[in-house]
Amino acid sequence: MTVRLLTNIGRLWTGAELISNAAIIMDKGHVAWVGPAAELPQGIPGVIDNIVDAEIDNAGGALVTPGLIDAHTHPVYAGNRFAEIAVRADGASQSEIVAAGGGVASTVTVTRGTDPWTLCNDVRDRLRHWLLWGTTTVEAKTGYHLTRDGELADVRLLRSLEEEPGMPRLHVTFFAAHAVPPEYFGRPREYVQAVGSWLGDAAQAGADGVDVYCDSRQFTPDDARWLLSTGRAAGLQARMHACSKPRHGAVRMAADMQCSSVDLLHETDDDDVLALAKSSTPVVICPTASLHEHRTPPVRALLDHGVPVALGTDHNPAQSGSTMMSLVICMAIAMYGLSIQEALRAATVGGAIALGVTDRGIIAPGSVADIVQWDTDHEGAFAWAYGLKAMRVWRGGEAIR
Repeated sequence: MTVRLLTNIGRLWTGAELISNAAIIMDKGHVAWVGPAAELPQGIPGVIDNIVDAEIDNAGGALVTPGLIDAHTHPVYAGNRFAEIAVRADGASQSEIVAAGGGVASTVTVTRGTDPWTLCNDVRDRLRHWLLWGTTTVEAKTGYHLTRDGELADVRLLRSLEEEPGMPRLHVTFFAAHAVPPEYFGRPREYVQAVGSWLGDAAQAGADGVDVYCDSRQFTPDDARWLLSTGRAAGLQARMHACSKPRHGAVRMAADMQCSSVDLLHETDDDDVLALAKSSTPVVICPTASLHEHRTPPVRALLDHGVPVALGTDHNPAQSGSTMMSLVICMAIAMYGLSIQEALRAATVGGAIALGVTDRGIIAPGSVADIVQWDTDHEGAFAWAYGLKAMRVWRGGEAIR
């Protein structure tokens, strides 16, 4: 039996409370005990093979939190869209970019033309950066092949990478309903039917959920309802990119279906908020997407109505290259007016709720021992550093760095 003790923790945020001068006992990859160091059990079964001093540059000890959870990412792609980003910054509209061959279709073309070995290496490198920055669970979407075989291969790729050392835990989302691919131009209904026929195979390949991009430019609420219902019948959790105006009805439909999460919400109204509150449907908010869209979701209203809120980087090749959830926490505090503990909760407990897991996002007996020591002695640094550094990361009780 292997027991690990983390001691001399100056401040411990467990996901529920702050504890000063704390300690954690980890056993077989899970938290066995947590609390004030003064109450540490005297007799610890097994062998203490590693006593970790969490002290940094002061006598008070370091800040420790649960591993962060990124609840919205698009990490499986090849190439980049830097040229497109540059012309957008110069004032080009999205329609002009698409007309010039940019947009999702350009990444689809490059990803389809990239050999599996290169794609795997690229995705592996991205995922490792998440873990090194203190994110121990990542929701990872497919969505840049838009063919049956390519999307299923992406699911298998993510599942195989999760088994490698130094990788975060993954929640794999099948996102073939990201956009209508070029070969289905003018035939969106046929593509919706095709994606629906792939969902059972996606579940067998290891996908956890299915997502649909629901707005006036991509898939309709009727398309989304049918695809999400079909995915649920195959055992997949239902998620939705709800980016459209309230009159489109995407958010209320997602609430009516009690989706596992409804994401982004750049266009919403009071009725949407009330519908989400009534259904307790979790919301995933991405500050980087808010900056790009120049629109802010009603985060305070959501929290005031008791809607579970999670955070995500929205890492993707067009808008956000960040893998730093500590940056997202800082942005959420500055942009949405969240308190530090509200933002930390959204990046841990909220993410666990959105992904439908109960064994992470917290430090409590029985939870997985996904734990981060930060380069600070106080949680206030999250609102100051714009990318607080993770000093040590444990995944399942094993030290990653």
